[in-house]
Amino acid sequence: MADTATTASAAAASAANASTDAPPFQLGKPRFQQTSFFGRFRHFLDIIDPRTLFVTERRLREAVQLLEDYKHGTLRPGVTNEQLWSAQKIKQAILHPDTNEKIFMPFRMSGYIPFGTPIVVGLLLPNQTLASTVFWQWLNQSHNACVNYANRNATKPSPASKFIQGYLGAVISAVSIAVGLNVLVQKANKFTPATRLLVQRFVPFPAVGQLSCRRVPGCSSLCKALCAWQPSAWPCRWPSASSLRCQRSKQAS
Repeated sequence: MADTATTASAAAASAANASTDAPPFQLGKPRFQQTSFFGRFRHFLDIIDPRTLFVTERRLREAVQLLEDYKHGTLRPGVTNEQLWSAQKIKQAILHPDTNEKIFMPFRMSGYIPFGTPIVVGLLLPNQTLASTVFWQWLNQSHNACVNYANRNATKPSPASKFIQGYLGAVISAVSIAVGLNVLVQKANKFTPATRLLVQRFVPFPAVGQLSCRRVPGCSSLCKALCAWQPSAWPCRWPSASSLRCQRSKQAS
């Protein structure tokens, strides 16, 4: 019965949108085709769209209600595909699909750039002291850990100790690498002052990059952002950029 109602809603929405450029709405599916790079790129832009950070509580409730009406076949006449896609975008950007609770704004994927950019600037500041290097590396890893935890797959709960161990390991690794490389660069007598300054600017990259390769079995934030929306994907809310890594892990579990 529910399938019949949903089909009726889809047919009504398609009829109302025959003259628009928006594709036919599919509940829980990406708006753009994930078989092409351009489609995945547009999907990526949708996920990190910072405009969803300014959605009001009233607009969020309207979006959720619109999707519920579509799901139960009670969609009012005249609703367009564009409105349905917009409603789904808002809901997915703000609410966790497993808990249906609002994700804290700095830890949403749409807030990753606005809230992460100041941290990146801090990592690249010239002439950093030991204290400033430790602080920015700690802040960066703390932000990443909070984003990963806020967007986790809540249907497969993990013990808090696992997250704490991962967080401490990430912070210790990043700080150790950054501080160690800075010390090595400063002691390199063969470097000219200009070369030493240039090399120091790139020190944060290996400290941050090596941790992205160690986020196993969870998917990294970049992996999450590049993929299609699949809340049931294991082990996080998002499959990998190739849509294969998380699926293989699920099959192996």
